[in-house]
Amino acid sequence: MKITQEKFGECNSETVYSYQMENDHGFKMNCITLGCIITSIETPDKNGKYENIVLGFDTVEDYLEYSPYFGSIVGRVAGRIKKGTFELDGETYNLPQNENTNHLHGGPNSFDKKVWNAKKIENENEVGIQFSYESKDGENGYPGNVTVYATYILNNENELTITYSATTDKKTLINLTNHTYFNLSGNTKRDIMAHKLKLKSNEYLELDDLFLPTGKLLSVKNSPFDFVDGKKLNEAILSEDDQIKKVGQGIDHPFLLTENHNEEIVLEDDESGRKLIIETDEESVVVYTSNMLEGDFSIRGVQAEKYLGICLETQGLPDSINQPTFKPCILDVGEEYKTSTTYKFTRI
Repeated sequence: MKITQEKFGECNSETVYSYQMENDHGFKMNCITLGCIITSIETPDKNGKYENIVLGFDTVEDYLEYSPYFGSIVGRVAGRIKKGTFELDGETYNLPQNENTNHLHGGPNSFDKKVWNAKKIENENEVGIQFSYESKDGENGYPGNVTVYATYILNNENELTITYSATTDKKTLINLTNHTYFNLSGNTKRDIMAHKLKLKSNEYLELDDLFLPTGKLLSVKNSPFDFVDGKKLNEAILSEDDQIKKVGQGIDHPFLLTENHNEEIVLEDDESGRKLIIETDEESVVVYTSNMLEGDFSIRGVQAEKYLGICLETQGLPDSINQPTFKPCILDVGEEYKTSTTYKFTRI
């Protein structure tokens, strides 16, 4: 096991560092202090060939100008908050609206655009980085000075565990996730339409025209959202279902998980033979099939277009603070927010 550090670039006169973690089997992962972004993960295909399986860039400038949250930690609150408004203990807070009238992924210039502090972790059978950031009271409209940690640990079983923790000096909202776009084909040779997804989930959230939860839970049974037994993504993406069309002909929906820490999320690519198993203690996963990934830029030589990656964002439910039937993502003084997700990289 080894970990190396080098300069990646600069952001607002701050040095951005890159860390490469490698285990004894040749599994490599790179991440940077800008947004705790996972810039690459190299895993073997069925023939033992190592290739990168996540979308990303090679410069700070590209991340700042083009990135739709590639590989980053998003927060304080992942997902959308309706009209950027919420009430806490009788006080109304107004947050910046950075997607139509929505407040999205913590707002503009949020956790994904900040340069975090980093501390290397080196043990016999694992290496990692503990990232930390101090979010000041009032940042993007949120109350409280919040200390946030995101710790990435890689072991010799080709497992990456991300642990999030946070404390505050004033009651606030916290709901963190990692926004990596996976593509198991390797070096983005193909899109994700033929990837197979299996989810231990019987219900998903209905979305309105602004991609906000209506509060209604829908059964996956007899719908394109039924991944209980596993199926190819194109079977859902090409559907005529109204919810599929509403989000740009694809998926951008929260699924409630029926189990935790028991292979509840599995992604496979038959052609490459790669397999990703995700286990978490979170109540849901937002599945996003990059339906809106378009623009005049390239991703390591590949033109940006729909369906180049899939995000599997383990988190609490979006807009939970404004939905009376959802568990709100409130963090109080004296409490610790803590959650973890493990990504197991293997082969079919």
